[in-house]
Amino acid sequence: MTTTIQLLDATVFGKVGVLFGGRSAEREISLISGEGVLQALKSRGIDAHPFDPGTHSLADLAAQGFDRVFIALHGRYGEDGSLQGALEQLGIPYTGSGVRASSVGMDKITTKKLWLMEGVPTPKYATVDADTDLDALVAELGLPLIVKPPLEGSSIGITKVTDRNQLADAIALVASMDDAVLAEQFVTGREFTVAVLGQGAAARALPIVEIVAPEGKYDYQNKYFTDDTQYHCPAPLPDELTQEIQRHAVNAYRALGCEGWGRVDVLVRESDMRPFLLEVNTSPGMTTHSLVPMAARAVGIGYEDLCVEILRSARLKMGNRGAQPDVKD
Repeated sequence: MTTTIQLLDATVFGKVGVLFGGRSAEREISLISGEGVLQALKSRGIDAHPFDPGTHSLADLAAQGFDRVFIALHGRYGEDGSLQGALEQLGIPYTGSGVRASSVGMDKITTKKLWLMEGVPTPKYATVDADTDLDALVAELGLPLIVKPPLEGSSIGITKVTDRNQLADAIALVASMDDAVLAEQFVTGREFTVAVLGQGAAARALPIVEIVAPEGKYDYQNKYFTDDTQYHCPAPLPDELTQEIQRHAVNAYRALGCEGWGRVDVLVRESDMRPFLLEVNTSPGMTTHSLVPMAARAVGIGYEDLCVEILRSARLKMGNRGAQPDVKD
């Protein structure tokens, strides 16, 4: 189905700040995402202005007099609830999930705990610390296994451990980034992602994107800076499996209390075609290689209109919700 979004009066948005850059390991990608969003909003006549929290203070942000902001930050200090809390204090409506959902979504360990309580399928995992018996860990999760930082982006600091002797170095790498270390069962199969728009009962999944990376390695370089990765949207899957994956993605998104937009990463096990959800991104990339715009295009939502729809949903999630303007079609 083709979706059409029309903007009747750009002035109802007021002065809009596009927040991008920041101080996380994903600053480079955020700069690209934010520039794309900024130009898209301007092309629709919206009074949009750039703002980089990595080089300017919260006092500078408050002084700008923004009526609402579009968060195009990725990773720490932008996707983890800290900035969302500051915007709540400043009374500036913002896009995406609120403080709690952003914080939980950024923490892969807490996400897994909540998903398992809600019946969302996710790979078996363990939290690793100095007292962990590594031989017992390998026996429980098997080899290969994945070691990753629970509080970084989905492409940062991940190691696929294929030999017991690699485990200590993989753990040390993560420990240099995070206080906690996440070890996860490796699922052999196909890689997918599901973009979700909306909130609560109105949340909806967009067409699934299949990711076919060189040698199955969808790392930071292959995600953002090469054209070697192939994307198939809608993903070539049986209708029943497509609906199952989309249903799990929406349930996972709702379980964390996400809103506005997000992206849920999924693996489908080769042996039995069973889906396993890996994580949710509450402020996904908006570059030319990004997956949410790709999924939106499959239902007729262009990049500019997608940005407008996300901006339209900006609001305060706590306190005085009447502070933001009422924007309707």
